[in-house]
Amino acid sequence: MAGSGFAVIDVETSGLSTRRHRVLQIGVVNVGPTGSIDDSWSSLVALPWRFSRVGPRRVHGITRRALRGAPSLDAAMAEVSARTNGRILVAHNIGFDLEFLERAARRSHIDLDVRGLLCTLVLSRRLDPERALGHRLVDVAARHGVSLDRPHDALADAYATAEVLPHLLTAHGIELDAGGADPEVEPLDALMWERRPPRRRGLRGALARRRRRRARTLVR
Repeated sequence: MAGSGFAVIDVETSGLSTRRHRVLQIGVVNVGPTGSIDDSWSSLVALPWRFSRVGPRRVHGITRRALRGAPSLDAAMAEVSARTNGRILVAHNIGFDLEFLERAARRSHIDLDVRGLLCTLVLSRRLDPERALGHRLVDVAARHGVSLDRPHDALADAYATAEVLPHLLTAHGIELDAGGADPEVEPLDALMWERRPPRRRGLRGALARRRRRRARTLVR
């Protein structure tokens, strides 16, 4: 079901590494061309039997017991694909969420077909070049009068991100069409999130690090 507008997403994971950790919960909030919330969906995601650790429960509050009977990763990612297809994907710190989503999509042999990427963290920081303000989601939400009662719950975070999105776009001079027209990608081009190329640790850097280690050894 190809959509229009934005798909605001948040994931909770068992850790920070896409290689060693897994998605535990996904929340998606679909935002229409006018900035209004159309619908939402969230799901816990079952862990493979060989993964017993759910990570920092004090942060996300998700227990192994809560994941029993949850939908499989394949089922969850199929729903994510349907809800994001054709939309502009939005998240707060999108690099983190996107990396886990794309890894999960590859595991499930599912394609994610979005029109572009927006990061509300980057949008907020661009409005504060002196870094005088906090830019965590809870900080950005508070500045715009958006309630965030359950931080680190995927759906609650996605809702808060969806509600601050129109405020941030307006602050950047982008007005969503009150007539309901699908937002054009071109006016948003300057705000779109772009992947940073991976850091390459070449031979020169390796030699420099070796020299520094040797120098420290000699000093001792």
